[in-house]
Amino acid sequence: MIGIVFAIIGAAAAVILAGIGSIIGTSKAGQAGAGVVTEEPEKFGKVLLLQALPSTQGIYGFIGCFWVIFKLGLLTGTIPVLSWQTGLSILFACLPVAIAGLISAIFQGKVSIAGMNIVAKQPDASGKGVILAAMVETYAVLGLLATILLINGIVIG
Repeated sequence: MIGIVFAIIGAAAAVILAGIGSIIGTSKAGQAGAGVVTEEPEKFGKVLLLQALPSTQGIYGFIGCFWVIFKLGLLTGTIPVLSWQTGLSILFACLPVAIAGLISAIFQGKVSIAGMNIVAKQPDASGKGVILAAMVETYAVLGLLATILLINGIVIG
């Protein structure tokens, strides 16, 4: 029975840690964006895009969590019996998206803030700020991909 506990802890960690990163990154970017929009309300659309970018890591954590739920068949109403080794494997398989999501969302928020400085000073160059912030996203996507591949490689039963 301890195996399923480990697996659910892993799934929960994926969504919680990536979600925390998104909360921090999005809120910091939103705070900076409010300053830009206060001075120039017409820049709201460009600022909103930059603020939204760090929120995707939370979505990736959610996908990782659901990948575990589907792998284990938890939505069928039956709880599978897992060895502690299998459960621990699932927990560790969730760590790439959890940790990459947590860290990259925080730093993507910081890069988004820098992008908002571009929007404030050179609105026509706002695409550069988006590209810079999107580069940080790469590592969250790689974390999600690693989690999916690792979970798919675990044999249940």
